Amino acid sequence: MATAEQRRKLKDGQGFIAALDQSGGSTPKALRLYGIDEDQYGTEAEMFDLVHAMRARIAQAPAFNGDKVLGAILFEKTMDREIGGRPSAEYLWQERGVVPFLKVDKGLAEDRDGVRMMKPMPDLDSLLARGVAAGIFGTKMRSVVDAADKTGIAANVAQQFEIGRQILGHGLVPIIEPEVTISIPDKAEAEDMLRDAIAAQLDALPEGAEVMLKLTLPETANLYEGLVNHPRVLRVVALSGGYARDEATARLARNRGVIASFSRALTEGLSAQQSEAEFNAALAKAIDEIHAASVAG
Repeated sequence: MATAEQRRKLKDGQGFIAALDQSGGSTPKALRLYGIDEDQYGTEAEMFDLVHAMRARIAQAPAFNGDKVLGAILFEKTMDREIGGRPSAEYLWQERGVVPFLKVDKGLAEDRDGVRMMKPMPDLDSLLARGVAAGIFGTKMRSVVDAADKTGIAANVAQQFEIGRQILGHGLVPIIEPEVTISIPDKAEAEDMLRDAIAAQLDALPEGAEVMLKLTLPETANLYEGLVNHPRVLRVVALSGGYARDEATARLARNRGVIASFSRALTEGLSAQQSEAEFNAALAKAIDEIHAASVAG
């Protein structure tokens, strides 16, 4: 459950949020990029053992601490396991000074009106209760915008905030993530629509309610500055969205008040075959680069 100390760190801290929340569908790709091919494991359980080992290796690296990494988003199976002999969320906060978040969505529904909304989450309340018991600060849920369709974008954002209110009811801070696909031809137009839809939903939140936003790096620098400064927003973070780290950090540095919440761009260059010294050096370089871009604005 959110604490005042954790909130202060996220509100005022000079750093970024690590996204360590690849789920079942994206795990094979994450492992391939890490140097573990699908012929190296036979079952889903073995796959999750391997990806947990990767995440634990990252979390225990010397550079992965609260000086530059403000928070980390965990997959449900990561929350349920241990890192360094302690429950994962507890280890992150107590040992590393990193605020733990939990990915709660169950994947994407089929495309409709240019968006892919979130699948139903019938067990969300029980998952949130488990998160509170585990020491989770907040949550993350992802949906996708694939076209500048005003109707679809409005529905997408409305779903995000509806579930966000449910999450707030458990004393957790939701990260609302309507990702705009970076390859669409009308990305800039979609982002204008998204900004306006989010602003309308923020204005409708009750006084005292606070959410975070996770948004695709926009085509227009500082497009989301009004959201950064909105009284209902604790922090705006950016996803790397498929941009390589160099491109992602360059775009991020152009947006005042926005910090990173990178997944692929964070783990780029890490390999299971690296020695501990090589791995720790590569991760430290990534953390330094992403941190520098996050505080540039």
